[in-house]
Amino acid sequence: MTQEPGLRERKKKQTADRIETAAMDLFEKDGFDATTIDDIATAADISSRTFFHYFPTKEDVVLGDYAARLSRVTESLKEQPVDSPAWTALGVAFAEVANDYEVQHQQLRRRFQIMMTTGSVFARNLQLQAGWEDAVAEALEERMKLGSGDILPRLMAASALGAMRSSVRHWLPTTNQSLPDLVQDCFTQLEAGFKPAL
Repeated sequence: MTQEPGLRERKKKQTADRIETAAMDLFEKDGFDATTIDDIATAADISSRTFFHYFPTKEDVVLGDYAARLSRVTESLKEQPVDSPAWTALGVAFAEVANDYEVQHQQLRRRFQIMMTTGSVFARNLQLQAGWEDAVAEALEERMKLGSGDILPRLMAASALGAMRSSVRHWLPTTNQSLPDLVQDCFTQLEAGFKPAL
């Protein structure tokens, strides 16, 4: 049974959301590089010091939900039936995150636009994705009972991230197909080794 967040957690979430909204509006109006943390703090009605309690860098405002999404993937992976193949369980976990993204389509589009046009945000995105790969590979090692010397969990983690990235980039401009369906399709094609297409 899911526990409702307490008052403190709700207030923290409201503040983080206010910072993100103010920052994204400023990034779109004035440009990412021209917007300072002081500008964001003023627009969000907080101190510059408070900003750093919520986001380590300005780039992290654009990519602010990464930690939560990673937790969702790894927790979902742990919750999958033990007799489910690891790749299948991983596909389900990433499809759940894709479902969250689909609900937040407009926010994701704004983030993606800034990320693709701002070098420092793109670089931070790659850095965070490397952290995702490490965390997912560790979760797979545990699930598959493999040692750290086996490359398979890391290969699977990298492939899953590639499937997610390809799905999002294909989905954002069109939204003709559901993102979870695209993710599952990518996982299916990777599992088949692209054989139908080659």
